[in-house]
Amino acid sequence: MTVNPITHYIGSFIDEFALSGVTDAVICPGSRSTPLAILAAAHPDIHVHVQIDERSAAFFALGLAKAQQRPVMLICTSGTAAANFYPAVIEAHYSRVPIIVLTADRPHELREVGAPQAIDQHFLFGNFVKFFTDSALPENDPHMLRYIRTLASRAAGEAGKRPMGPVHVNVPLREPLMPDLSDHPFERKRTGSHVSVKTGTHSVDSDSLSDIKAILADAEKGMIVCGEIHGETEKEHILALSDALQYPILADPLSNLRTGAHDKSMVIDAYDSFLKDDELKAVLRPDVVIRFGPMPVSKPLFLWLKEDSDIQQIIIDEDGGWRDPTHTSAYMIHSNAGAFADALLSDGFENRPAEWLEKWQFVNQRFRYHLQSVSSEEISFEGNLYRQLQHLIPKNSSLFVGNSMPIRDVDTFFEKQDRQFRIYANRGANGIDGVVSSAMGVCEGTKAPVTLVIGDLSFYHDLNGLLAGKKLGIPLTVILVNNDGGGIFSFLPQSSEQTHFEDLFGTPTGLDFKHAAALYGGTYSCPESWEEFRQSYAPQADEPGLHIIEIKTDRQSRVQLHRDLLNTVVQEVKKEWEL
Repeated sequence: MTVNPITHYIGSFIDEFALSGVTDAVICPGSRSTPLAILAAAHPDIHVHVQIDERSAAFFALGLAKAQQRPVMLICTSGTAAANFYPAVIEAHYSRVPIIVLTADRPHELREVGAPQAIDQHFLFGNFVKFFTDSALPENDPHMLRYIRTLASRAAGEAGKRPMGPVHVNVPLREPLMPDLSDHPFERKRTGSHVSVKTGTHSVDSDSLSDIKAILADAEKGMIVCGEIHGETEKEHILALSDALQYPILADPLSNLRTGAHDKSMVIDAYDSFLKDDELKAVLRPDVVIRFGPMPVSKPLFLWLKEDSDIQQIIIDEDGGWRDPTHTSAYMIHSNAGAFADALLSDGFENRPAEWLEKWQFVNQRFRYHLQSVSSEEISFEGNLYRQLQHLIPKNSSLFVGNSMPIRDVDTFFEKQDRQFRIYANRGANGIDGVVSSAMGVCEGTKAPVTLVIGDLSFYHDLNGLLAGKKLGIPLTVILVNNDGGGIFSFLPQSSEQTHFEDLFGTPTGLDFKHAAALYGGTYSCPESWEEFRQSYAPQADEPGLHIIEIKTDRQSRVQLHRDLLNTVVQEVKKEWEL
């Protein structure tokens, strides 16, 4: 009698992922992936999340891995199922999120011969994965069991090694596909072949450190720029460096330096708005910039650093990547942020003058003051949503922000505050697809409520993602900013093309989203005032289940209102500063 080798071969494969610290698997239903799915579900140390739609599942895994900052398995059957993972794999690549894609496949004899549900899955994701291999067919030979364990260790290690990112293992399987759970696939003695993959902390070399210390010793006019940051320790080191150098910190919303109990006196949160003014830019021009993390959302900041090549930029990227879209960096330092800051601070920066920092603090504080005093209360103006929301988000919850206008509005209107909540977004490829599912994944990964702010087109793109909320009881509050189309295009040069603008860029849909709430078992409200919004949001923001709050805004008037408001505030600041 021939023994089916699948049970212990795939069992060893899944078990080794668990030994490597992979605790979650997102599984899409399918036949060829049966042994992968069943053995992942049967493993006592792996938590399984079943998602029916592959594209939604991949973005759910992305959000889960983003929140946990460790690899997550993503499993599907053969054929076009895996192709639906592509957008999320691209996002994971650019945002450095660790996902282990396991695609079941037909055995070699059924490839390219017209067999059903068989496509060429080799290198399906191209250069967007860090590692690809087509595994050997299952065998019970001890050497092959050691091989498949080593492959799992390697895949997990590659996904989690900096820069983190997606990996792809294609798994050909012959029938019969059912594993025998009565054979206790995880209780068989482990062979001792577990490979523990570890990487050290990158630190700056002594020569580069000496050069940078010399630059900073002479540069009183400097600033620290922070993009997306994940670790609390990193934040502490950056704050200490800012204090020692007396440099302001221009903190992107995803740096999560704008919220929390830490000292935020050095943090500048309104720079995106006042750096649009040439006079203020001239007065606040630095000699040197130290940047941690990817380039922030702010386009005015990006253009400033791009166009003024005399500003020396020192970019700190522990992952060994190349995040410099300005092409003007003077130093690219592949070092851990904490190690870099500690090395700089070891000799100290004594008695640094505070005048430079005080200029930034003055402009930032007065901008925020005047913005509060001149803003209207119109619910149709999208900027007012963020001014309301920032004070209502539950403590220790998460805010997931959609791309296009929502992330830019958060950058403009979210102020510093002491309450702790974390902000997430998909800013790798900056797409508007998969945002609902990513937010669901973050919710599952943090085990805390999530508020999702999303535009109507992005919401439409990922309505399938709402199923996870219904199935899992995830506490997700969706604030749907509905301006009936692509609001960001109204800020771009395309808006001047009146004949074709609405058909090609505005793209109004006229959808009634209360039906989506009914379909997926959620609550729905459409407040007509901010008082109604507060009454709708606050009681349910941390309650299980799906809650949709639709804010209907005016895409046609929004652009001029936005520009007039910010320009008025900037002029008031300049008047006070006598510029």
